[in-house]
Amino acid sequence: MSEDLKKTPLNAWHLAHGGRMVPFAGWEMPVRYDAGALEEHRMVRRSAGLFDIDHMGQIAVSGPDAEAFLNRLVTWDVSTIAPGTSHYALMCLPTGGVVDDVFVYRRANHWFVVVNASNREKDLQWMLDHTAGFSVTVNDVSDQTAMLALQGPRALELLAGPVGSDLETVPRFGSLETSLWGIPTFLGRTGYTGEDGAELFLPAEAAVDVWEGLLAAGIRSQIEVLPIGLAARNSLRFEPGFPLYGHEIDAQTTPLEANLGWACRLEKDFIGRDALVKQKEAGLTKKLIGFELTEPGVPRQDCVVTDEGGRPVGKVVEGLYAPTADKYCGHAFVPPALAAVGTRLLIEIRDKPKAAEVIRRPFYQPSYKERT
Repeated sequence: MSEDLKKTPLNAWHLAHGGRMVPFAGWEMPVRYDAGALEEHRMVRRSAGLFDIDHMGQIAVSGPDAEAFLNRLVTWDVSTIAPGTSHYALMCLPTGGVVDDVFVYRRANHWFVVVNASNREKDLQWMLDHTAGFSVTVNDVSDQTAMLALQGPRALELLAGPVGSDLETVPRFGSLETSLWGIPTFLGRTGYTGEDGAELFLPAEAAVDVWEGLLAAGIRSQIEVLPIGLAARNSLRFEPGFPLYGHEIDAQTTPLEANLGWACRLEKDFIGRDALVKQKEAGLTKKLIGFELTEPGVPRQDCVVTDEGGRPVGKVVEGLYAPTADKYCGHAFVPPALAAVGTRLLIEIRDKPKAAEVIRRPFYQPSYKERT
């Protein structure tokens, strides 16, 4: 493993507890533990899983013009985000392509933006480059802040003990300033798995104590919980259809093409808005679909997609086994005329065409949609 890779405060813990470490977005991260990626995936679906996601970036935005600045920068209307809540949004290029997708939290005295690990430096610079004309301070607090996630149908039950309150009363996308064993913690009821749960932000030096405390709390309360690696994190986010930068979204793909128009408020001004309006009026030339292989094969990123006549029509952007759905599935961009559910396609896997069919997304209905 390269010495140049960044390490989270939990790196030594992962190494000591069976974490198989791999490079990811410039970081040394666990891809799985001894239980294996499939069992980790299933554990999150049936009980709870604990994720080290401290490779992600956290950026604090404050000042008199913080709201106006963020409203110019992101696709969602942040003026509608009440204190103690959050919302998903995207930052776009003037062309409409995606700089990154982010979560924006409105805290008591400032805004808090969570960005992808692979884009942390780029996102920070993009934000700094657009501060002109705004009385605003943009501060990268990633190194001081540890970020963990506890996800699964029993995650909030497990957290309620150390927090000392019923977290079911915090609405989905709500947040809470609290503490865990005396450690100040900012808790957001968000996640990236399709399950209920929370993301936790706390002082970096307390990461190991909180991590071990949560695992021990699971044992005491007889709630199954496992540490979860990157492999299961990816399959968990893939099944409910959450995008990953470099796959479903990138600088050449717009939110409209990626089925993320719901996160764009075109009635307000933001960078990239004019390009998106023009695209919506002209009509899309490509659209994100979900597909299922109907004969044996494993679709991978960059596999060519063809119509039934063998004419290339697109490329796979993500493909893998979806454990909950028990299918080999994928995401691809194709012309809108081929995006209807039931459309038959071919996926070229190792130079052999494999039959596939467009199916409804997501492959797994997020369980939190049945809750508050």
